[in-house]
Amino acid sequence: MRIPLALLAVWMAAVPAQAAPANQTFDVFCYHDVRDDVEDDIDIDPIATSTQRLTQHFAWLREHGYRPVGVGDVLAARAGTRELPPKAVLLTFDDGYASFFTRVYPLLKAFNYPAVLALVGSWLDVPADGMVEYGEERVPRSRFLSLAQIREMSASGLVEFASHSYALHRGVQGNPQGNQEPAAATRVYAPGRGAYEDAEAHRARLRADLARNSGFIEAATGKRPRVMVWPYGAYSRIGVQVAADLGMSLNFSLRDGVATLSALDSVPRHLMEGNTSLPALVWTLQRRPDRTPIRVAHVDLDYLYDEDAAQMGRNLDVLLERIKSLQINTVYLQAFADPDGDGTASAMYFPNRHLPVRADLFNRVAWQLKTRAGVRVYAWMPVLAYDPGGRPAPASLRVQSEPGDESAANAYRRLSPFNLRSRAIVREIYEDLAAHANFDGVLYHDDALLSDHEDVSPDALQVYRDEWKLPGSTAAIRADPDMAQRWARLKTGYLIDFTRELTNAVRAMRPDIRTARNLYASVVMDPESEAWFAQNAGEFATAYDYVAVMAMPYMEAAPDAEVWLRSLVARIGPSIRAKTVFELQSRDWRTGTPVATAALADHMRVLSDAGARHFGYYPDDFVGGHPDLNLIFPAMSLSDYPHRPEGTGDLSRLYSGVLTP
Repeated sequence: MRIPLALLAVWMAAVPAQAAPANQTFDVFCYHDVRDDVEDDIDIDPIATSTQRLTQHFAWLREHGYRPVGVGDVLAARAGTRELPPKAVLLTFDDGYASFFTRVYPLLKAFNYPAVLALVGSWLDVPADGMVEYGEERVPRSRFLSLAQIREMSASGLVEFASHSYALHRGVQGNPQGNQEPAAATRVYAPGRGAYEDAEAHRARLRADLARNSGFIEAATGKRPRVMVWPYGAYSRIGVQVAADLGMSLNFSLRDGVATLSALDSVPRHLMEGNTSLPALVWTLQRRPDRTPIRVAHVDLDYLYDEDAAQMGRNLDVLLERIKSLQINTVYLQAFADPDGDGTASAMYFPNRHLPVRADLFNRVAWQLKTRAGVRVYAWMPVLAYDPGGRPAPASLRVQSEPGDESAANAYRRLSPFNLRSRAIVREIYEDLAAHANFDGVLYHDDALLSDHEDVSPDALQVYRDEWKLPGSTAAIRADPDMAQRWARLKTGYLIDFTRELTNAVRAMRPDIRTARNLYASVVMDPESEAWFAQNAGEFATAYDYVAVMAMPYMEAAPDAEVWLRSLVARIGPSIRAKTVFELQSRDWRTGTPVATAALADHMRVLSDAGARHFGYYPDDFVGGHPDLNLIFPAMSLSDYPHRPEGTGDLSRLYSGVLTP
């Protein structure tokens, strides 16, 4: 079933957030062009709004006690000199279309509503009789505001002009394959040099552009902009710093959610698209953000990789068509290479400082999935299981087990989180991932574990003694049950803190990424097994946006898969369940054979009936066509849900012709 585009705008899932004190929050609406021909055909412009519909929005807000506020009100509330009114909303309009003067400005005056208008300087610098390079189109300059119109509206006091960049509202080459990605949040790839823009060049390019646009707006209005509205909602922390240096402390994205005064450097907005209906607007303001189901296909890039570039391209086409046909909203995508299947990364699928690059492939596939299949992409990454330089690290850098330990943890060769050099290696790998790829989240692999016989490396033992005030012997710790329990909990927290460090490294370039972490099912079924893994469901639910529990009955040798799955869901409390993605297995690794699609679909129905909201499966064998789409679709697809799939990143649909896959 095709979801009506008018409803899609309000069915975007909001980013989970902590509740803020009264009068500390406000809603921000993002409009674009206002044109009356979309009243009958929204496909003319999928992000436009009609004058009639905008008038309805304004009238409903007034009649129901909503109070449009200006940028000055928000800044004053942050400074503590005045409070935001209840039901505060901020109206924003992007791109500087001429319709703002002819259709929106009269409404603002009639309702006495303030608004923010974001201008792209390079479009407005074109002579009146010229043509504007609008993405891949050339459109008449008359489609945009004149300088005289801007000056008139600036003098009214109702319109605050924001920077939408001078010339960043376009795509730049983001990888060797030629994908055009948002200019403000992409390290430009130069084919002639075969190299990417470095951090300093990225910063200098953003500074030059934003400074030029601030000067343009000041010349047109007499005021420098206080707000930066990032094209496509894509930005980096470097960009935020540059904007702040230029006097723009408010940064607006296209991430959906409720804005808070404590986070004005990353303000979410409700995107008004498809000529948003009045019921849809109301639902946007009143919905609860945690109700959207997540449906995940977990994909190995090792399946896609081929030494023959043409074959690799065909494999990618098969994957894209499959994910698009499945109509899900999330893909966990392998970013590391593990051709021997031992779970330890010996190479990566993106440029980095520490491991060989099997192919510069992750960004290409992630971007195609986002723009052609409309899904949110999580980079599936190890936390500790790396072979720097493509070979096992020296013992001094690795997790060390007690002699004779044969626990499951030994399946992975892991760098020790207690070793400063090992931590730096992993952190730099994550920094390089964020610098060279456009993605929506990180899935932390199940290699982040420490058994009750490890780590016994000198660095770990020193932490136990000096920081945790435990004996310098793991055997002595285990001999005291209370001490052993405390040790397990401290290791759990230590690994969580390390992943927070990795998340912060990624957010320097990708500020809005979400996090998920794999959790062994045995930790849920038997809480005492935290000692064997240093994992805890409750702690994970607090630390990450989602917990990806490995709901794999055959791997756990469950005698009855369905009974085991029901028990697994039941043991996860409702509050944790709301953040839990149950990952089923589509392959029985004991026998080396696929799990029958009918059985996998039954497992999904069992999970749903038991109260699981989010689920998916691993692996998706898109080359072999397993699981069978015809059989799995009814159990997994979101096509029948009355809302837009969460986090859809289909920029090619929202900004047709501006960015290309």
